[in-house]
Amino acid sequence: MADRYANFANSGLGRTVVKRLGLPDPPRLRRFRAGDPLVTAPVLLGAAPGGRLSEPIRKLLGDAGVEVAPSFSEGTKYSALIFDATGIGDSSQLRTLFDFFHPYARSLLVSGRVIVLGTQPDRTPGPREATAQRSLEGLTRSIGKEFGRGVTSQLVYVAPGGETGLESTLRFLLSGRSAYVSGQVIRIGAGTPVPVADWERPLDGKLALVTGAARGIGAAIARTLARDGADVIALDVPAAGDALAGVANSCSGRALQLDLTAGDAPSRLAGYLAAGPHAGVDIVVHNAGITRDKTIAKMSADRWDSVIGVNLTAPERVNAELLSRDLVKSGGRIIGVASIAGIAGNRGQTNYATSKAGVIGMVQSMAPELEPRGITINAVAPGFIETAMTAKMPIGLREAGRRLNSMSQGGLPADVAETIAWLASPGSQPITGNVVRVCGQSLLGA
Repeated sequence: MADRYANFANSGLGRTVVKRLGLPDPPRLRRFRAGDPLVTAPVLLGAAPGGRLSEPIRKLLGDAGVEVAPSFSEGTKYSALIFDATGIGDSSQLRTLFDFFHPYARSLLVSGRVIVLGTQPDRTPGPREATAQRSLEGLTRSIGKEFGRGVTSQLVYVAPGGETGLESTLRFLLSGRSAYVSGQVIRIGAGTPVPVADWERPLDGKLALVTGAARGIGAAIARTLARDGADVIALDVPAAGDALAGVANSCSGRALQLDLTAGDAPSRLAGYLAAGPHAGVDIVVHNAGITRDKTIAKMSADRWDSVIGVNLTAPERVNAELLSRDLVKSGGRIIGVASIAGIAGNRGQTNYATSKAGVIGMVQSMAPELEPRGITINAVAPGFIETAMTAKMPIGLREAGRRLNSMSQGGLPADVAETIAWLASPGSQPITGNVVRVCGQSLLGA
């Protein structure tokens, strides 16, 4: 559904009215288009004394064709401000953040990027350094709300030994692929990522399974993974067969009609994957989900059971079956679709919020178990995304969902799909146990 307010606000008259009345000002976001460069202007790189990441970052950006400015130049506009905060060892050194961002804050282009890199607090040698590193979350989340104009702000914690695992994440965060991701904390573990031969098609040779692929976010995920080189199996219920076939055909993939809540569904799916030419799967995206909204006092048991069954129990059962039969290959990716409702809760959605918080729990509990097998598990948590479902919401709730974030607009299915494609990349091997919100930095939740 078209966002008429955003279209008006970006018109000549609308810009004047919005400015004079102090109304929400939704910027035009820089989203990915094939052939786009990572950035459109130089990047300014700063560091606290003793930081361990600025030189690896400088080399990585240079190899990616990104110009790193040697120093700040008055009047120059920058695509990104990147700061290596790993050298900050106690609170007195937090002043280096002010000294970098205060003079340069206004030098960012529209839809610019702010990236701060630190060390996970639990990987620091003592409490004072851990305290200082935890402070970085307040900085980056506040910058995301202050800078406006489509600027995103992220904190990337890099474990000692994870210095070589940055490229996939930096490429995602600097590009238009991360347009609706802001205020996030991303944790990169130690270890060496799998080399990526072609960053335009990082998923070449991979087989991806996408559930709930017949429409909306699921269809966008299937098409995006195919664009990045994956062979895609698009799965949905038999009732969605025609739409599912259309999606599968559009990405030269295969359609699989299956109700994942059926008792024998996991074994049937496993048999299908085992018998295929790939003899397994590399990427599993648990996107299938439903809502059956009512306050808990008015909710029937069937509404509760169906939402928990589709959104949480089915992914758990599929994971258990595929993993027990070693059908998720080493280097594989399991990616769940949660929701900010699972983080902040939502009136009238106790069943849905419970199921989506469960998806987050599934990711966090399974990550340590899967790491020795070379398999990562992460989740995305969408906020208000423009889909057929949100188009049916009452206008008041719909407008609130669109405006109550730092971007003052709803996201697109492609925003969720791009985030999943980043997590699915071979270069994202050091990333596991993460939950990344795709919500334009919603005012709800953490």
